[in-house]
Amino acid sequence: MGKIPPSFRSALSNPNLIHRSSSLIPSSPKPHHFPNKTRKPHQKQQKQQSQSPKPVSVFKSPNLQDAKSIFNSFVNSSNAPIDSRFHNSLLQSYASISTINDSIAFLRHMTKTHPSFSPDKSTYHILLTHCCKSTDSKDSTLSLIHQTLNLMVSDGVSPDKGTVDLAVRSLCTADRVDDAVELIKELSSKHCSPDIYTYNFLVKNLCKCRTLSLVYAFIDEMRTEFDVKPNLVTYTILIDNVCNTKNLREATRLVDILEEEGFKPDCFLYNTIMKGYCMLSRGSEAIEVYNRMKEKGVEPDLITYNTLIFGLSKSGRVSEAKKLLRVMAEKGHFPDEVTYTSLMNGMCRKGETLAALALLEEMEMKGCSPNTCTYNTLLHGLCKSRMFDKALELYGAMKSDGLKLDMASYATFVRALCSVGRIADAYEVFDYAVESKSLTDVAAYSTLESTLKWFKKAKEEGLKF
Repeated sequence: MGKIPPSFRSALSNPNLIHRSSSLIPSSPKPHHFPNKTRKPHQKQQKQQSQSPKPVSVFKSPNLQDAKSIFNSFVNSSNAPIDSRFHNSLLQSYASISTINDSIAFLRHMTKTHPSFSPDKSTYHILLTHCCKSTDSKDSTLSLIHQTLNLMVSDGVSPDKGTVDLAVRSLCTADRVDDAVELIKELSSKHCSPDIYTYNFLVKNLCKCRTLSLVYAFIDEMRTEFDVKPNLVTYTILIDNVCNTKNLREATRLVDILEEEGFKPDCFLYNTIMKGYCMLSRGSEAIEVYNRMKEKGVEPDLITYNTLIFGLSKSGRVSEAKKLLRVMAEKGHFPDEVTYTSLMNGMCRKGETLAALALLEEMEMKGCSPNTCTYNTLLHGLCKSRMFDKALELYGAMKSDGLKLDMASYATFVRALCSVGRIADAYEVFDYAVESKSLTDVAAYSTLESTLKWFKKAKEEGLKF
Protein backbone atom coordinates (compact mmCIF):
# COMPACT_ATOMS: atom_id res chain seq x y z
CA MET A 1 0.00 0.00 0.00
CA GLY A 2 1.00 3.54 -0.56
CA LYS A 3 3.80 5.06 -2.56
CA ILE A 4 6.78 7.17 -1.68
CA PRO A 5 5.26 10.63 -1.24
CA PRO A 6 6.44 13.26 -3.69
CA SER A 7 7.40 15.51 -0.75
CA PHE A 8 10.54 13.36 -0.38
CA ARG A 9 11.86 14.57 -3.73
CA SER A 10 13.18 18.05 -3.14
CA ALA A 11 15.20 19.96 -5.74
CA LEU A 12 18.98 20.07 -5.58
CA SER A 13 20.45 23.15 -3.99
CA ASN A 14 23.61 24.86 -5.14
CA PRO A 15 26.42 25.43 -2.62
CA ASN A 16 29.79 27.14 -2.81
CA LEU A 17 32.75 25.82 -4.71
CA ILE A 18 35.54 23.90 -2.97
CA HIS A 19 39.25 24.30 -3.39
CA ARG A 20 40.78 21.04 -2.18
CA SER A 21 40.78 17.87 -4.21
CA SER A 22 40.66 14.09 -3.79
CA SER A 23 39.94 11.26 -6.17
CA LEU A 24 36.48 9.73 -6.31
CA ILE A 25 37.83 6.32 -7.31
CA PRO A 26 38.04 4.21 -4.13
CA SER A 27 41.57 2.97 -3.47
CA SER A 28 41.08 0.95 -0.29
CA PRO A 29 38.29 0.39 2.24
CA LYS A 30 38.13 2.90 5.08
CA PRO A 31 35.78 3.44 8.03
CA HIS A 32 32.55 5.29 7.32
CA HIS A 33 31.85 8.44 9.27
CA PHE A 34 30.08 11.73 8.79
CA PRO A 35 31.64 15.20 8.77
CA ASN A 36 31.82 17.20 11.97
CA LYS A 37 30.91 20.66 10.82
CA THR A 38 27.62 22.06 9.69
CA ARG A 39 26.83 24.30 6.82
CA LYS A 40 24.73 27.42 6.65
CA PRO A 41 21.68 27.20 4.40
CA HIS A 42 22.66 28.23 0.92
CA GLN A 43 20.69 30.24 -1.53
CA LYS A 44 19.11 28.59 -4.54
CA GLN A 45 21.47 29.01 -7.44
CA GLN A 46 20.39 30.91 -10.48
CA LYS A 47 21.96 30.44 -13.85
CA GLN A 48 21.73 33.16 -16.45
CA GLN A 49 21.93 31.78 -19.94
CA SER A 50 22.24 33.67 -23.15
CA GLN A 51 18.93 33.64 -24.95
CA SER A 52 18.49 33.99 -28.66
CA PRO A 53 15.73 36.28 -29.88
CA LYS A 54 12.46 34.74 -30.92
CA PRO A 55 12.70 33.80 -34.59
CA VAL A 56 10.75 35.62 -37.25
CA SER A 57 8.80 33.02 -39.23
CA VAL A 58 9.40 34.35 -42.73
CA PHE A 59 11.11 31.42 -44.43
CA LYS A 60 8.90 28.67 -45.83
CA SER A 61 11.56 26.88 -47.84
CA PRO A 62 15.13 25.74 -46.99
CA ASN A 63 16.28 26.84 -50.45
CA LEU A 64 19.27 29.15 -49.99
CA GLN A 65 18.53 31.32 -53.02
CA ASP A 66 14.99 31.92 -51.85
CA ALA A 67 16.31 32.92 -48.42
CA LYS A 68 18.76 35.35 -49.97
CA SER A 69 16.00 36.91 -52.08
CA ILE A 70 13.79 37.40 -49.03
CA PHE A 71 16.65 39.02 -47.14
CA ASN A 72 17.45 41.31 -50.07
CA SER A 73 13.86 42.47 -50.14
CA PHE A 74 14.15 43.40 -46.47
CA VAL A 75 17.39 45.30 -47.06
CA ASN A 76 15.96 47.21 -50.01
CA SER A 77 12.97 48.22 -47.95
CA SER A 78 13.24 51.66 -46.41
CA ASN A 79 11.84 50.28 -43.13
CA ALA A 80 14.46 47.57 -42.76
CA PRO A 81 15.96 47.62 -39.21
CA ILE A 82 19.73 47.47 -38.92
CA ASP A 83 20.18 46.12 -35.39
CA SER A 84 21.71 42.68 -34.77
CA ARG A 85 18.58 41.34 -33.08
CA PHE A 86 16.68 41.52 -36.36
CA HIS A 87 19.43 39.80 -38.32
CA ASN A 88 19.79 37.11 -35.64
CA SER A 89 16.05 36.48 -35.76
CA LEU A 90 16.22 35.96 -39.52
CA LEU A 91 19.19 33.63 -39.15
CA GLN A 92 17.47 31.58 -36.46
CA SER A 93 14.32 31.31 -38.54
CA TYR A 94 16.24 30.08 -41.57
CA ALA A 95 18.55 27.77 -39.58
CA SER A 96 15.52 26.00 -38.11
CA ILE A 97 14.61 24.61 -41.55
CA SER A 98 17.95 24.43 -43.38
CA THR A 99 21.31 22.66 -43.15
CA ILE A 100 24.20 24.13 -41.20
CA ASN A 101 26.23 24.77 -44.35
CA ASP A 102 23.37 26.72 -45.95
CA SER A 103 22.87 28.60 -42.69
CA ILE A 104 26.53 29.66 -42.67
CA ALA A 105 26.25 30.69 -46.32
CA PHE A 106 23.16 32.72 -45.47
CA LEU A 107 25.04 34.45 -42.65
CA ARG A 108 27.85 35.31 -45.05
CA HIS A 109 25.33 36.74 -47.51
CA MET A 110 23.80 38.92 -44.78
CA THR A 111 27.15 40.38 -43.73
CA LYS A 112 28.19 41.00 -47.35
CA THR A 113 24.90 42.53 -48.45
CA HIS A 114 24.34 44.53 -45.30
CA PRO A 115 27.82 45.57 -44.02
CA SER A 116 26.33 47.47 -41.09
CA PHE A 117 25.41 44.11 -39.59
CA SER A 118 28.22 42.80 -37.41
CA PRO A 119 27.63 39.26 -36.09
CA ASP A 120 27.90 38.95 -32.31
CA LYS A 121 28.22 35.98 -29.99
CA SER A 122 24.47 35.31 -30.12
CA THR A 123 24.72 34.95 -33.89
CA TYR A 124 27.20 32.10 -33.63
CA HIS A 125 25.29 30.56 -30.75
CA ILE A 126 22.32 30.19 -33.09
CA LEU A 127 24.45 28.17 -35.49
CA LEU A 128 26.00 26.18 -32.63
CA THR A 129 22.61 25.17 -31.27
CA HIS A 130 21.57 24.12 -34.75
CA CYS A 131 24.70 21.93 -35.08
CA CYS A 132 24.07 20.20 -31.77
CA LYS A 133 20.41 19.45 -32.41
CA SER A 134 20.38 18.89 -36.16
CA THR A 135 19.88 15.33 -37.36
CA ASP A 136 22.76 15.96 -39.77
CA SER A 137 25.16 16.16 -36.83
CA LYS A 138 24.32 12.78 -35.30
CA ASP A 139 27.48 11.06 -36.47
CA SER A 140 30.61 9.83 -34.76
CA THR A 141 32.37 13.19 -34.95
CA LEU A 142 31.86 16.80 -33.94
CA SER A 143 32.79 18.09 -37.40
CA LEU A 144 29.85 20.45 -37.84
CA ILE A 145 30.31 21.88 -34.34
CA HIS A 146 34.02 22.34 -35.04
CA GLN A 147 33.15 24.09 -38.27
CA THR A 148 30.93 26.56 -36.44
CA LEU A 149 33.42 27.14 -33.62
CA ASN A 150 36.24 27.72 -36.13
CA LEU A 151 34.07 30.23 -37.97
CA MET A 152 33.34 31.95 -34.68
CA VAL A 153 37.04 32.21 -33.77
CA SER A 154 38.12 33.29 -37.25
CA ASP A 155 35.64 36.16 -37.06
CA GLY A 156 37.25 37.34 -33.83
CA VAL A 157 34.63 36.07 -31.38
CA SER A 158 36.08 33.84 -28.66
CA PRO A 159 33.95 31.07 -27.12
CA ASP A 160 33.21 31.72 -23.45
CA LYS A 161 31.50 29.89 -20.60
CA GLY A 162 28.13 30.73 -22.12
CA THR A 163 29.21 29.04 -25.35
CA VAL A 164 30.26 25.93 -23.43
CA ASP A 165 26.99 25.87 -21.52
CA LEU A 166 24.88 26.24 -24.65
CA ALA A 167 26.71 23.48 -26.50
CA VAL A 168 26.64 21.01 -23.58
CA ARG A 169 22.96 21.52 -22.84
CA SER A 170 22.02 21.28 -26.51
CA LEU A 171 23.99 18.06 -26.96
CA CYS A 172 22.50 16.47 -23.85
CA THR A 173 19.02 17.46 -24.99
CA ALA A 174 19.76 15.66 -28.27
CA ASP A 175 20.92 12.54 -26.32
CA ARG A 176 24.53 13.11 -27.36
CA VAL A 177 26.05 12.89 -23.89
CA ASP A 178 29.32 11.34 -25.05
CA ASP A 179 29.77 14.17 -27.56
CA ALA A 180 29.09 16.65 -24.76
CA VAL A 181 31.87 15.07 -22.69
CA GLU A 182 34.31 15.21 -25.61
CA LEU A 183 33.41 18.80 -26.45
CA ILE A 184 33.60 20.11 -22.89
CA LYS A 185 37.13 18.73 -22.54
CA GLU A 186 38.15 20.16 -25.91
CA LEU A 187 36.78 23.62 -25.12
CA SER A 188 38.40 23.51 -21.68
CA SER A 189 41.74 22.83 -23.33
CA LYS A 190 41.51 25.39 -26.14
CA HIS A 191 39.28 28.20 -24.89
CA CYS A 192 37.73 28.15 -21.43
CA SER A 193 36.53 25.65 -18.85
CA PRO A 194 32.85 25.29 -17.96
CA ASP A 195 31.32 26.99 -14.95
CA ILE A 196 30.05 24.85 -12.08
CA TYR A 197 26.45 24.96 -13.31
CA THR A 198 27.31 23.49 -16.73
CA TYR A 199 29.63 20.98 -15.10
CA ASN A 200 26.96 19.74 -12.68
CA PHE A 201 24.39 19.59 -15.46
CA LEU A 202 26.63 17.24 -17.42
CA VAL A 203 27.44 15.13 -14.34
CA LYS A 204 23.72 14.69 -13.68
CA ASN A 205 23.10 13.58 -17.26
CA LEU A 206 26.04 11.19 -17.13
CA CYS A 207 24.62 9.61 -13.98
CA LYS A 208 21.41 8.85 -15.85
CA CYS A 209 22.98 6.90 -18.70
CA ARG A 210 26.54 5.88 -17.86
CA THR A 211 28.21 3.68 -15.26
CA LEU A 212 29.41 5.20 -12.02
CA SER A 213 33.03 4.41 -12.87
CA LEU A 214 32.79 6.46 -16.07
CA VAL A 215 31.25 9.36 -14.16
CA TYR A 216 34.05 9.22 -11.60
CA ALA A 217 36.65 9.10 -14.38
CA PHE A 218 35.16 12.22 -15.98
CA ILE A 219 35.14 14.09 -12.67
CA ASP A 220 38.75 13.18 -11.91
CA GLU A 221 39.93 14.10 -15.43
CA MET A 222 38.22 17.49 -15.27
CA ARG A 223 39.84 18.14 -11.91
CA THR A 224 43.38 17.05 -12.78
CA GLU A 225 43.53 18.31 -16.37
CA PHE A 226 41.46 21.52 -16.22
CA ASP A 227 41.23 22.35 -12.51
CA VAL A 228 37.42 22.07 -12.55
CA LYS A 229 36.55 20.85 -9.07
CA PRO A 230 33.27 19.31 -7.90
CA ASN A 231 31.26 21.19 -5.28
CA LEU A 232 28.67 20.04 -2.78
CA VAL A 233 25.89 19.85 -5.36
CA THR A 234 28.10 17.56 -7.47
CA TYR A 235 28.44 15.12 -4.60
CA THR A 236 24.77 15.43 -3.80
CA ILE A 237 23.96 14.40 -7.38
CA LEU A 238 26.28 11.40 -6.99
CA ILE A 239 24.85 10.42 -3.60
CA ASP A 240 21.29 10.70 -4.87
CA ASN A 241 22.23 8.50 -7.83
CA VAL A 242 23.84 5.73 -5.75
CA CYS A 243 20.98 5.86 -3.24
CA ASN A 244 18.50 5.33 -6.07
CA THR A 245 20.49 2.27 -7.13
CA LYS A 246 20.44 1.06 -3.50
CA ASN A 247 24.21 1.36 -3.16
CA LEU A 248 24.17 2.80 0.37
CA ARG A 249 27.77 1.80 1.12
CA GLU A 250 28.99 3.96 -1.74
CA ALA A 251 26.78 6.82 -0.53
CA THR A 252 28.45 6.63 2.87
CA ARG A 253 31.90 6.59 1.24
CA LEU A 254 31.03 9.73 -0.68
CA VAL A 255 30.04 11.42 2.55
CA ASP A 256 33.50 10.55 3.89
CA ILE A 257 35.02 12.39 0.93
CA LEU A 258 32.94 15.44 1.79
CA GLU A 259 34.76 15.73 5.11
CA GLU A 260 38.14 15.30 3.43
CA GLU A 261 37.38 18.13 1.01
CA GLY A 262 36.09 20.50 3.65
CA PHE A 263 32.38 20.25 2.92
CA LYS A 264 29.64 20.77 5.47
CA PRO A 265 26.73 18.52 4.52
CA ASP A 266 23.35 20.22 4.64
CA CYS A 267 19.89 18.97 5.51
CA PHE A 268 19.12 17.89 1.97
CA LEU A 269 22.19 15.67 1.78
CA TYR A 270 21.25 13.87 4.99
CA ASN A 271 17.66 13.55 3.78
CA THR A 272 18.90 11.96 0.56
CA ILE A 273 20.80 9.26 2.44
CA MET A 274 17.91 8.66 4.83
CA LYS A 275 15.59 8.25 1.87
CA GLY A 276 17.91 5.58 0.48
CA TYR A 277 17.76 3.58 3.70
CA CYS A 278 14.00 4.00 3.94
CA MET A 279 13.59 2.69 0.39
CA LEU A 280 15.23 -0.52 1.60
CA SER A 281 13.10 -0.60 4.80
CA ARG A 282 16.27 -0.17 6.85
CA GLY A 283 14.82 2.04 9.54
CA SER A 284 17.68 1.55 12.03
CA GLU A 285 20.27 2.98 9.64
CA ALA A 286 17.94 5.88 8.78
CA ILE A 287 17.58 6.71 12.48
CA GLU A 288 21.35 6.52 12.85
CA VAL A 289 21.79 9.10 10.09
CA TYR A 290 19.13 11.26 11.77
CA ASN A 291 20.95 11.12 15.11
CA ARG A 292 24.30 11.97 13.54
CA MET A 293 22.67 14.79 11.66
CA LYS A 294 21.53 16.32 14.96
CA GLU A 295 24.95 15.70 16.55
CA LYS A 296 26.56 17.75 13.78
CA GLY A 297 24.15 20.61 14.46
CA VAL A 298 22.14 20.26 11.24
CA GLU A 299 18.51 21.04 11.98
CA PRO A 300 16.01 18.52 10.57
CA ASP A 301 13.21 19.90 8.40
CA LEU A 302 9.73 18.66 7.51
CA ILE A 303 11.11 16.41 4.76
CA THR A 304 13.45 14.80 7.30
CA TYR A 305 10.57 13.81 9.55
CA ASN A 306 8.35 12.75 6.66
CA THR A 307 11.15 10.55 5.34
CA LEU A 308 11.74 8.90 8.69
CA ILE A 309 8.06 8.39 9.45
CA PHE A 310 7.59 6.81 6.04
CA GLY A 311 10.61 4.56 6.48
CA LEU A 312 9.76 3.47 10.02
CA SER A 313 6.13 2.86 9.10
CA LYS A 314 7.14 0.83 6.06
CA SER A 315 9.43 -1.38 8.16
CA GLY A 316 6.72 -1.97 10.80
CA ARG A 317 8.12 0.33 13.50
CA VAL A 318 4.91 2.28 13.91
CA SER A 319 5.39 3.13 17.59
CA GLU A 320 8.68 4.88 16.82
CA ALA A 321 7.03 6.71 13.92
CA LYS A 322 4.31 7.97 16.30
CA LYS A 323 6.97 9.33 18.66
CA LEU A 324 8.53 11.25 15.78
CA LEU A 325 5.12 12.75 15.08
CA ARG A 326 5.23 14.36 18.51
CA VAL A 327 8.89 15.35 18.18
CA MET A 328 8.35 17.17 14.91
CA ALA A 329 5.42 19.09 16.36
CA GLU A 330 7.58 20.16 19.30
CA LYS A 331 10.21 21.41 16.84
CA GLY A 332 7.62 23.52 15.04
CA HIS A 333 7.14 21.27 12.00
CA PHE A 334 3.45 20.57 11.70
CA PRO A 335 2.48 17.23 10.12
CA ASP A 336 1.00 17.45 6.64
CA GLU A 337 -0.99 14.98 4.53
CA VAL A 338 2.23 13.14 3.62
CA THR A 339 3.10 12.64 7.29
CA TYR A 340 -0.32 11.34 8.25
CA THR A 341 -0.70 9.12 5.18
CA SER A 342 2.69 7.49 5.76
CA LEU A 343 1.78 6.73 9.36
CA MET A 344 -1.64 5.39 8.36
CA ASN A 345 0.08 3.16 5.84
CA GLY A 346 2.23 1.61 8.53
CA MET A 347 -0.70 1.19 10.91
CA CYS A 348 -2.77 -0.55 8.24
CA ARG A 349 0.14 -2.85 7.47
CA LYS A 350 0.13 -3.94 11.13
CA GLY A 351 -3.64 -4.42 11.16
CA GLU A 352 -4.29 -1.29 13.23
CA THR A 353 -6.92 -0.10 10.77
CA LEU A 354 -9.33 1.42 13.30
CA ALA A 355 -6.45 3.37 14.84
CA ALA A 356 -5.60 4.62 11.36
CA LEU A 357 -9.19 5.81 10.94
CA ALA A 358 -8.92 7.62 14.28
CA LEU A 359 -5.76 9.27 12.98
CA LEU A 360 -7.78 10.47 9.98
CA GLU A 361 -10.14 12.26 12.37
CA GLU A 362 -7.19 13.81 14.21
CA MET A 363 -5.74 14.89 10.89
CA GLU A 364 -8.94 16.69 9.87
CA MET A 365 -9.40 18.25 13.32
CA LYS A 366 -5.96 19.85 12.98
CA GLY A 367 -6.93 21.38 9.65
CA CYS A 368 -5.01 18.98 7.41
CA SER A 369 -7.12 17.74 4.50
CA PRO A 370 -6.72 14.13 3.35
CA ASN A 371 -5.81 13.58 -0.30
CA THR A 372 -6.37 10.77 -2.75
CA CYS A 373 -3.36 8.83 -1.46
CA THR A 374 -4.79 9.00 2.06
CA TYR A 375 -8.07 7.45 0.96
CA ASN A 376 -6.28 4.86 -1.17
CA THR A 377 -4.23 3.78 1.84
CA LEU A 378 -7.16 3.54 4.22
CA LEU A 379 -9.41 1.72 1.74
CA HIS A 380 -6.70 -0.86 1.16
CA GLY A 381 -6.35 -1.34 4.91
CA LEU A 382 -10.09 -1.63 5.52
CA CYS A 383 -10.50 -4.17 2.73
CA LYS A 384 -7.58 -6.17 4.04
CA SER A 385 -9.21 -6.17 7.50
CA ARG A 386 -12.55 -7.07 5.84
CA MET A 387 -14.26 -3.98 7.31
CA PHE A 388 -16.37 -3.37 4.23
CA ASP A 389 -19.05 -1.24 5.89
CA LYS A 390 -16.36 1.14 7.12
CA ALA A 391 -14.73 1.05 3.70
CA LEU A 392 -17.97 2.04 1.96
CA GLU A 393 -18.53 4.78 4.53
CA LEU A 394 -15.07 6.15 3.85
CA TYR A 395 -15.65 5.79 0.12
CA GLY A 396 -18.79 7.93 0.46
CA ALA A 397 -16.79 10.63 2.23
CA MET A 398 -14.24 10.50 -0.55
CA LYS A 399 -16.92 10.98 -3.22
CA SER A 400 -18.45 13.90 -1.33
CA ASP A 401 -15.06 15.59 -1.39
CA GLY A 402 -14.85 15.03 -5.15
CA LEU A 403 -11.75 12.84 -4.89
CA LYS A 404 -10.93 9.86 -7.06
CA LEU A 405 -9.09 6.63 -6.39
CA ASP A 406 -6.26 5.48 -8.58
CA MET A 407 -6.93 2.72 -11.09
CA ALA A 408 -5.40 -0.05 -8.96
CA SER A 409 -7.43 0.96 -5.92
CA TYR A 410 -10.70 0.75 -7.83
CA ALA A 411 -9.76 -2.73 -9.00
CA THR A 412 -8.86 -3.86 -5.48
CA PHE A 413 -12.00 -2.38 -3.97
CA VAL A 414 -14.31 -3.88 -6.59
CA ARG A 415 -12.74 -7.33 -6.29
CA ALA A 416 -12.86 -7.19 -2.49
CA LEU A 417 -16.58 -6.33 -2.51
CA CYS A 418 -17.28 -9.07 -5.03
CA SER A 419 -15.38 -11.63 -2.98
CA VAL A 420 -17.88 -11.23 -0.12
CA GLY A 421 -20.88 -11.22 -2.42
CA ARG A 422 -21.60 -7.48 -2.33
CA ILE A 423 -22.11 -7.26 -6.07
CA ALA A 424 -24.50 -4.29 -5.91
CA ASP A 425 -21.96 -2.23 -3.96
CA ALA A 426 -19.23 -3.27 -6.39
CA TYR A 427 -21.33 -2.08 -9.34
CA GLU A 428 -21.92 1.25 -7.60
CA VAL A 429 -18.18 1.73 -7.17
CA PHE A 430 -17.60 0.72 -10.78
CA ASP A 431 -20.27 3.13 -12.05
CA TYR A 432 -18.71 6.03 -10.12
CA ALA A 433 -15.28 5.16 -11.50
CA VAL A 434 -16.69 5.35 -15.03
CA GLU A 435 -18.74 8.51 -14.44
CA SER A 436 -15.83 10.34 -12.82
CA LYS A 437 -13.58 9.30 -15.72
CA SER A 438 -11.14 7.61 -13.35
CA LEU A 439 -10.68 4.66 -15.68
CA THR A 440 -8.69 6.23 -18.47
CA ASP A 441 -7.36 2.86 -19.62
CA VAL A 442 -9.73 0.83 -21.79
CA ALA A 443 -8.06 -2.39 -20.64
CA ALA A 444 -8.71 -1.52 -16.99
CA TYR A 445 -12.36 -0.80 -17.77
CA SER A 446 -12.75 -4.11 -19.60
CA THR A 447 -11.04 -6.06 -16.83
CA LEU A 448 -13.23 -4.62 -14.10
CA GLU A 449 -16.38 -5.09 -16.13
CA SER A 450 -15.56 -8.74 -16.89
CA THR A 451 -14.70 -9.33 -13.22
CA LEU A 452 -18.06 -7.97 -12.13
CA LYS A 453 -19.94 -10.08 -14.65
CA TRP A 454 -18.05 -13.22 -13.61
CA PHE A 455 -18.73 -12.68 -9.89
CA LYS A 456 -22.37 -11.91 -10.57
CA LYS A 457 -22.82 -15.07 -12.63
CA ALA A 458 -20.95 -17.17 -10.04
CA LYS A 459 -23.18 -15.85 -7.26
CA GLU A 460 -26.31 -16.65 -9.24
CA GLU A 461 -25.02 -20.20 -9.67
CA GLY A 462 -24.52 -20.52 -5.94
CA LEU A 463 -20.74 -20.53 -5.84
CA LYS A 464 -19.11 -19.38 -2.59
CA PHE A 465 -16.02 -17.26 -2.32
